[in-house]
Amino acid sequence: MLSPMLASFLLLLHLCRISFCQYSSDQCSWKGSGLTHEGHTRDVEQVYLRCSQGSLEWLYPTGAVIVNLRPNTVSPAAARLSVCIKPSKDSTGTNIYLDRSGKLRLLLREQDQAQGKVHCFSIREGALFIEAIPRTDISRRITAFQYELVNDRLRAESQSPGAPCQPCTDAEMLLAVCTNDFVARGIIKRVDPEEECSSVSVEISRLYRQKTHVFVSGGVRVRSWTGNIKMPLQCRVKSGEGEFLFTGTVRFGEAWMGCAPRYKDFLRLYHEAQVQGINPCHVDTD
Repeated sequence: MLSPMLASFLLLLHLCRISFCQYSSDQCSWKGSGLTHEGHTRDVEQVYLRCSQGSLEWLYPTGAVIVNLRPNTVSPAAARLSVCIKPSKDSTGTNIYLDRSGKLRLLLREQDQAQGKVHCFSIREGALFIEAIPRTDISRRITAFQYELVNDRLRAESQSPGAPCQPCTDAEMLLAVCTNDFVARGIIKRVDPEEECSSVSVEISRLYRQKTHVFVSGGVRVRSWTGNIKMPLQCRVKSGEGEFLFTGTVRFGEAWMGCAPRYKDFLRLYHEAQVQGINPCHVDTD
C-alpha cells in the first residue's frame, strides 16, 4: 500500500502532467510537454487545431506529436488551403515531417528551424508529424512554431520570385481594396533593405481597414498612423513623392505589400468602374 505522502506526490505529478498538455480555449493553439511521455518514448499524441492561425509549443519533446490542422468549415474551398508555419528561432529537439496516410516526407530538420523562415505546403499533403530526436537529456529543448492557413493562390505568389513585383491589373486593384487585410492611403517615408526583404516605412493619412494593428496611431488629436510594410528585395521599391493606396496581407503579424497604385490612379479607376457599375464594393473616397 502506498504511503499517504507517496500517494499525494503521485497525484500531484499526474496533475502536473495534465496541465502541461492543453489547448487554448478556442482550440487555435496547443502547449504540451514530453514529460507526459516520460518512460514511453515511442508514444504518439494526436493534436487537433481548428483555426486559421495559432501556435504550438512542445516542451521537453519525447516520442512524437501528430498535428491535424482542420479548419472549422465544410466548404470545398477548404481543400484549396495551404498551411504556412514559422518556427521560433529557438526551436530545437525535433524533426518535422508531413504525414500522408502513413508516408512521411521531411519538411524541416532541427537545424532548419533555427532559421525562423516561413515554410508552406498544401493542406492536402497531410498532417504534421513532429518527431523528437532521441537524447538522454531533454531539458532546454522546446519545439515551437506559429501557423497560418492561406489560400493556394497567395502561397503560389509568395513562392514566385517575380509575382509580388508585377503591377496589379485593374480588376485585381479593385478587388484588393475589398478583400485585403489592410487598405490605407499614405506616403512612403523610407525604404530599408533587410536580409531577405525591404521594409517600407509609411505614414498613413487615411486608414480604411486593418486586420491587426500593423499601423500605429499618432495619437487622439493626430489623424495619422505609421508602420512598416514588407516587400521582396527584388522589387527594388524606392521612396518617392505623392500618395499611394497601400493594400496587402498580414502574415505572422507583419504587413506585406500587395497592390499599391498611386492614389490619383486608383481614384480614376474607381470612378470609371463606378460609372460602369462594376465596383465589387464601396470605398469612401471623400
